Amino acid sequence: MAKSDFPKIEASQITSESVWLERRSWLGRMGLAVAGVGAGALWPGLAAASLAADTPALPAKPNPAFSLPDKLTSEKDVSTYNNFYEFGTGKGDPARFGGKFRAEPWTLTVEGEVEQPRTFDLDQLRKLAPLEERIYRMRCVEAWSMVIPWIGYPLSALLAQVKPTSKAKYVQFITAMQPDAMPGLNQRIIDWPYSEGLRIDEAVHPLTLLVFGVYGKSLPVANGAPLRIAIPWKYGFKSGKSIVRIRLLQDQPSTSWVEIAPQEYGFYANVNPDVPHPRWSQATERRIGGGLFAPRQATLMFNGYAEQVASLYSGMDLRRNY
Repeated sequence: MAKSDFPKIEASQITSESVWLERRSWLGRMGLAVAGVGAGALWPGLAAASLAADTPALPAKPNPAFSLPDKLTSEKDVSTYNNFYEFGTGKGDPARFGGKFRAEPWTLTVEGEVEQPRTFDLDQLRKLAPLEERIYRMRCVEAWSMVIPWIGYPLSALLAQVKPTSKAKYVQFITAMQPDAMPGLNQRIIDWPYSEGLRIDEAVHPLTLLVFGVYGKSLPVANGAPLRIAIPWKYGFKSGKSIVRIRLLQDQPSTSWVEIAPQEYGFYANVNPDVPHPRWSQATERRIGGGLFAPRQATLMFNGYAEQVASLYSGMDLRRNY
């Protein structure tokens, strides 16, 4: 897809790097202590959760083609309000219980329908392509959303290294299991390890990002250290965290949430306000960090990325393929 196909953002709307750094410094000095704003005010106990302040810096050049005029979700909310069931089902559990998780040394194996299967270490992965900062809207099926400055590069750059064969139609992601560090593994909600998948055309789309950092730092454990996927036009459960294995397959893979509740979670999981979850509507959402009485806003088709990705699903029944 040509760069010109992405939404045009006026230069005046793009936050400069100096302003971004100053805002981050100011938020740190203030401690995000304004009453009624942030996760601590909305969900008791999260205010005490660690922000992983010692997470190493991860420099990246902002990419203005993937900027947004939307206000960024605070670093505190991004790193303390998460779904990561390997640590527990509570939104604050990943930040609370992630201290024993070992994010280094780390390897990622890419295998299956490829000409050159390979195992990469973290240093090799980070050097495969230039790291850039992209601001993405991210939407959870539970009707909350965030605006997050991810750091990474297109997943297609990694897949090109292993040369997918003509039989490769799908890409499957497998998440790490560290039983001594992930207390949620003792809860048999999911048949571990967690797995997710995409069609290969979705996986190589320019928006699909292999992520190594957020807010100018390496990923905190709660956000999927040391690497994860970000697919901004799909619900958050598609964006696998702490990935250790990628498989390219000829047949559509089974995925964790489809196995658990196929009537609620489909393989595609595209953000679609016209397809309600069986237990709640997807027509509106609430931005995290806006306070207890933050107004709800209309959910955008494909989470606002319809111009870029709608053609992937031309002719498909998006109610049946939810």
